Amino acid sequence: MTFPFFAGLLASMLHVIMGPDHIAAVLPFAIEAKRKAWKIGLFWGLGHIFGMLLIGLLFLFFKELIPIEQISNYSEQLVGFVLVIIGVWAFVKVFRSESHHKHLHIHSETQPLIHKHPHEHSHNPSHDHVHPPQEKQGFFASFSIGVLHGLAGIAHFILFIPILGFEDNLAAGMYITGFILGIIIAMSLFSLIVGKIAAFAKNEHSQNLYKGIRLTGGVFAILIGIYWIIGQG
Repeated sequence: MTFPFFAGLLASMLHVIMGPDHIAAVLPFAIEAKRKAWKIGLFWGLGHIFGMLLIGLLFLFFKELIPIEQISNYSEQLVGFVLVIIGVWAFVKVFRSESHHKHLHIHSETQPLIHKHPHEHSHNPSHDHVHPPQEKQGFFASFSIGVLHGLAGIAHFILFIPILGFEDNLAAGMYITGFILGIIIAMSLFSLIVGKIAAFAKNEHSQNLYKGIRLTGGVFAILIGIYWIIGQG
């Protein structure tokens, strides 16, 4: 009985990781989130599952009334435009942070070190770092894009074809359970790794490396978005 579960788990993990549009959508958000990047992947996964469930229900109950295939095709094109927007947003974030004036800071945990890095200005007398509350917006955006990805593709149903070969509903349920968990685990793990890399670059004060990582995420999203628009056009 464990075979259907692990079959679903593997199928969905490969589906997530081998989709460049999935990676491109999450990458810039995970880079910006850094320490809590795994939540970006989690919310994308939940949104993706919700979108797949929604398009599946529409297909099941209203396939004669609603042009499901057109909805899917338009969603795929919309994914491309959204990816381009995400890429542009990543560039704006980078150059906006570059425009902020720099402050000198002294660290003496092991040996004295003086460095400077971009820092948003605050009128707080204690001169503490100010981080605007953008996490919730990032989680909501990630969830929304996940929903859009779930809607984009009747081809998702192909991944459920193995259910037809199972002898009972329990095995089919195990496959679906593994499939759902695989989506969440795969993207959460990917986002976690990306966030760790971004956090390491920033904490080691390698600003050029950190900037390069952020720009790479933006370029990747734009390129995949353009390809998606052309390919679905």
